[in-house]
Amino acid sequence: MKKLTCIVCPKGCLLKVEKLDNEWIVEGASCKKGKEFAISEMTLAKRSLSSTVKTTFKNMPRLPVKTDGEIPRELISPLMEKINGVILDYPVNAGEIILKNVLDTRINIVATTDLGKIFQEKTYA
Repeated sequence: MKKLTCIVCPKGCLLKVEKLDNEWIVEGASCKKGKEFAISEMTLAKRSLSSTVKTTFKNMPRLPVKTDGEIPRELISPLMEKINGVILDYPVNAGEIILKNVLDTRINIVATTDLGKIFQEKTYA
């Protein structure tokens, strides 16, 4: 039996999960989403990831980025290695893809801030 705290909503239900005869038994979930979360955590845990990438711009040396979907939890470290290797030397806008289809997951790393707008304001103002 594994104990988890559900993170789907602010309630934070304490869950007990175990597999009996090829069926997942979840106790403590106050909703259907809690049960789905527990089973997902036991079979293929996924996470969204937020981080930053380096830029060559003095006005904004790091640009916030995030995944545009969830990736398997075990890929977080390899993904961070890829993110840490990025150095942006051109302006981008929020939502623009920085890394496409990372680690063959069909998930992209996207900018969360308009570097282009900041670049223009700071450089030409």
